[in-house]
Order: sequence, then C-alpha cells, then structure tokens
Amino acid sequence: MHLRLTDEQEMVRKTIRKFVEKELIPLENDVLRNEREGKPSLPEGKMEELQQKAKEAGFWGINTPEEYGGADLGQMMLAIVQMEVARTFVPFQFGGSADNILYYGNEEQKEKYLIPTINGEKKSCFAMTEPGAGSDTQNLRMTAVKDGDEWVLNGEKTFITGGNEADFVMAIAITDKELHKSSHGRKGVTCFIVDRAMGWESEYIHTMGEWGPASLIFENVRVPEENILGEINHGYDLGLEWIGFARWIVGARAVGAAERLLNMAIDYANERETFGKPIATRQAIQWQIADSAVEIEAAKWLVLNAAFTLDQGEDNRHYASMAKLYGANMGNNVIDRVLQIHGGMGYTRELPIERWYREARLWRIYDGTDEIQRLIISRNLLKGHVKIG
Repeated sequence: MHLRLTDEQEMVRKTIRKFVEKELIPLENDVLRNEREGKPSLPEGKMEELQQKAKEAGFWGINTPEEYGGADLGQMMLAIVQMEVARTFVPFQFGGSADNILYYGNEEQKEKYLIPTINGEKKSCFAMTEPGAGSDTQNLRMTAVKDGDEWVLNGEKTFITGGNEADFVMAIAITDKELHKSSHGRKGVTCFIVDRAMGWESEYIHTMGEWGPASLIFENVRVPEENILGEINHGYDLGLEWIGFARWIVGARAVGAAERLLNMAIDYANERETFGKPIATRQAIQWQIADSAVEIEAAKWLVLNAAFTLDQGEDNRHYASMAKLYGANMGNNVIDRVLQIHGGMGYTRELPIERWYREARLWRIYDGTDEIQRLIISRNLLKGHVKIG
C-alpha cells in the first residue's frame, strides 16, 4: 500500500495549483461583482481564453482517452485536479472532455456529438431529474412514443446543470411503461441524444447560490431512431453510470474548497485579536481548526480511494457514495466554522466565505442526496454486497 502521491502526480498537482493561483483566484472579485450586478460570472470568451492557456500548459482532456487527443491521466489524477480547481469559486473546467456516457455512442454519434464536444465546438447536458422524480426514478413521467422512424418526446426535466447553454441533451424517457413499472424504474427507459434544434426549450431556475440549472420542456419533440444512445429500454444503466461518476467528484470539490477556507481561517485567527490576544490562542478556535483539519484529511482519502478503485477497473459505487456523503457534509461543516471564526466579517460580501456557504449547501443535495447515499451504503452492507473490513 502506497499512501503518497507519485512524483508525477505531485508535479501535476503543483502545476495545477500555480495555474489556479495565477489565472483563477485573481478573478474572484470580478466574479463576485458580476454576480451582484446580475451579470454572468465570467464575460463571454473568458472561459475559452482560460482553457487555451491551460492547453498551452499541457492540460487538455485530462481524463479523455489518448485516441481522442486527451491526456488520459486516470481517475486518481482527475480527483487531484478537481481538488485543486475547487480552491476557487471561479467557474472553470479544463477543456477537451465530454460526458462519460457519450463514449457509448456508435461511430456516427461519436463523430456528430462526442468529438465536437471534446473539441469545445458543442456543449452537452444530461437530463434525468423531473419535477416529481429526483432520487425516485420510478416516478419518471417523460415519455417517448415510437412514430415511424422517429420517437416523440413529451415531458419536463428540471435542475439540469448546463441546460441553458447546451446544444444537445442526453435525456432519459420512458419507452415501455409496463416494463418500467414492473422493474421498479430500472428498465423501460431509454437515453436519447436530442439537439436543441429539434425543439426543446430551457428556462432558467433561480437558486440561493450561483448554480444556474434549467428546466427543459419537451412538447412533441421528434427524435430520429439513430439518436438513441446505448440500448433501448436500458437508459437507466447509463444514468447510473453518469451519476455514479459525478458523486465522488462532489467530494473532491468539497476537499479543495475546505482546504482553502481553513487556511483563510488560520491566517485570520493569527491576526485577529480580542482582549489583547490573537483569537488563535482561544481553545474554542483551536478545536474548530483541529476538527476541520481531521475531517478534510478523512474526506480526501475517501475520495482518493473511490478514484483509485475506479482506476483498478473495479466497481466503486459504494466508495463513491461514501466519498460524496462524508465529503459534502465535511465541506458544509468546515465552511460554517470558517464563517463563525471570521464573525460578522465572514457574513459580509466583502469576503468570499458567504459565497462558498451558499454554494456548499447544494453539495448535500445534487447527484444524490445525503439520504440516498445512506440508503445505498446501508443496503450494500445489509445485503452483503460489501463486507465491513
């Protein structure tokens, strides 16, 4: 067992951190100002400019297979990269990548959707959640009815990340109502690749944070047969793979943000004085810092274990749920303590802590709520799918 990063991993980590510190963190005040004024966080073209700088530094398609021009550094390296990028709330993602389930497309679909997405020419989103069906996929209502060589989609998807900007959506719809019902939602649904030009519309959903999800409206949207992704009636499997991949990434982001924030709290505790002494000398502050450091370290290893398991070609869903559950709660706990340590200043918009505070609350909800993660973990143990120790 090797519990340290390799020299290559450490080199990449340091390079990414330098990029974040040089290119992204200096933009934080601009992002906060733009958000207060109701403007996009980054001006048009800025994301592409930043991605080009990253590409010139050798970071393009970090986890994309080499045959598609990517670096294919593996899941462990992806986890490390996500931790480093999450040290800032400036919205950024390295270019040259695509949703994992797009790789299940046939050659024609890869040519039309996968490769343009990797090249940054198209934007995608994934849509399973509906107004009455979040974690409970048995309540899906959106239907796809066969009509000649086309399928007609009707229904609504909600809380779809990237839905307002996407050129196409990978949407889950019921194609066999009886099979869907008898399988408790696990079969009878199919994944369709649906271009925006085919007729679906998106509406912005306002949230307490700066995450801007969308509702997607499908009214008699006609989709050709060749746009079925994967197997008919087996779209739920693709949905699980998409969601399962995203879960441990949430934990990685929580670790990166919490590390940055804890460093802010440590610096402030050493500078801020009350009754003639730095608050760092107060036990109440010391214990909050100690608890936060322990929890961050524990969350980090849960995330890295989930990523390592995936790199070994093994099923990591149990570990992904653990990393997501613990990491998301850890992030919320640490940010709350950091705000408390900063007192009234932490609550103001002069510091970015309140921005993280609003964003972090989402971590415990999307890509599977705390309650769903606990259900998955306990079910795996009670049914013997996973053994303790």
